[in-house]
Amino acid sequence: MSFKPANKIQDLQYFGEFGGVNPSISDSSTYTFISAKTMFDTFEGNAEGCYLYSRHSSPSNLYLGEALAAMEDTETATVTATGMGAIVPAILQICNAGDHIVASRTIYGGTYAFLKNLAPKFGIKTTFVNITKLEEVEASITSDTKIIFCESVSNPLLEIADIRGISEITKRHNLKLLVDNTFSPMSISPAKLGADVVLHSLTKFINGASDTMGGVICGTQEFIDQLRNVNDGTCMLMGASMDSMRAASILKNLRTLHIRMKQHSENAMYLAKKFQDDGFRTVYPGLKSHPGHKLMTSTMNPDYGYGGMMTIDVGSLEKANELMELMQERNLGYLAVSLGFYKTLFSAPGTSTSSEIPEEEQKEMGLSDGLIRFSIGLDNDIERTYRSMRQCMYHVGILNPETNKSLVV
Repeated sequence: MSFKPANKIQDLQYFGEFGGVNPSISDSSTYTFISAKTMFDTFEGNAEGCYLYSRHSSPSNLYLGEALAAMEDTETATVTATGMGAIVPAILQICNAGDHIVASRTIYGGTYAFLKNLAPKFGIKTTFVNITKLEEVEASITSDTKIIFCESVSNPLLEIADIRGISEITKRHNLKLLVDNTFSPMSISPAKLGADVVLHSLTKFINGASDTMGGVICGTQEFIDQLRNVNDGTCMLMGASMDSMRAASILKNLRTLHIRMKQHSENAMYLAKKFQDDGFRTVYPGLKSHPGHKLMTSTMNPDYGYGGMMTIDVGSLEKANELMELMQERNLGYLAVSLGFYKTLFSAPGTSTSSEIPEEEQKEMGLSDGLIRFSIGLDNDIERTYRSMRQCMYHVGILNPETNKSLVV
């Protein structure tokens, strides 16, 4: 029987302060105490149910964290101001100067930039590997390794990580497995597959409205308590705290995530099949041609589909830009980074979300100039969307109007 994250969220019930169906928003940066001893105990982490200061936590943030922990089937969670505000503290809580990380070579550009450029300033080194080759992952482990870091579905190449297989490696070597699940909420449940820590940028699918940033770290109670510790907790001391208003807003949107993910997935599958049939090099985990299709099928929660992210290669950056500009002009979506919006978003990752990765490394990992990353929207009539996209492809000269086949070599 597959895990059903939506049911876990649905089973949570919060009442507002005055009986509202939404919990009251805690619009305070600091909290009062009846006694001085309770304040002391709270600083020491010994006062259950007491609030200290909103950088530490707040009722609104805890409601959202509890719901996200339920979704990911972890003991608890803590929310942050951004996705990177979750990733960086989670890594730095585990690693010290002299430690080593094994990370997937295809990850979000901001994560890559942190591991490649900033973490070395703290004495932390990273080896980037092809995460789909377990023997390469294990061979890269050293006596200083503390973390293996990957994404469930990688950004932007949509590689599928064998989380269960990687977890077996981390357990053999007494390491922590950190998994960024931003691209595949509900579809994949990393903690059920052996991940120690699950991360999300809430900015994307989970919030779904492209109106706020947010992040979350899901894990054990012990680890989350460490992150919040007033003396050496990285979430507490680095200050990337979520505002209570934003937490309340994201919690409301989270309740419809299961409906949205099904529609994102259904639309993406339709377009991916069509573009592949048209002769474009199309990457989507739901296609049998995808190298990770069987792996994802065997480990996913099938109710929510293969996700809303796909890529096609249109041959060159010039053609990619021309096509994206025309699709935006014709109201088929937005030429914009990020993902999970109700409208389709498209970008050339080599010059945007993955631009932090050097060109030679982009080529080595298969990130071509003509690659377009699509976050497929919630269009009601996806067949009409496909027809309109195809007209744009005719116009820019990458689709033959006589054969309806790709002209991209």
